[in-house]
Amino acid sequence: MGTFGERLSKLRTEKKLSQAELASRLNIAKSTLAMYETDKREPSFETVERIADFFDVQVDYLLGRASAPSPTNKKDKPIQGLAFIDGGVEELDEEEMDYLMESLELFRRMKERKAKEREGK
Repeated sequence: MGTFGERLSKLRTEKKLSQAELASRLNIAKSTLAMYETDKREPSFETVERIADFFDVQVDYLLGRASAPSPTNKKDKPIQGLAFIDGGVEELDEEEMDYLMESLELFRRMKERKAKEREGK
């Protein structure tokens, strides 16, 4: 069936992501992700959920309890919204969420690039 690490590595490579890119998106260290993929370390429950949500697969698939990476039922997920400082929440449709996630990813890449530039100075 495959180990957690094998399944994680397979999902990552199918999305054509490097370990560094996926680690950044999951907000974990690249070395931690590498240890997950080689089954040298196990993630917390919260991290497993984040990984499942990121790849849109069931947690059971990641844990080897299901043979196919069937997508999660998005209707079962709570409505995602945008919270404002004043406590207000605005519901977002799927297109708006996709746009914000892409924007966030671009911001994270820019932030990572700037950090690398500072290290190089």
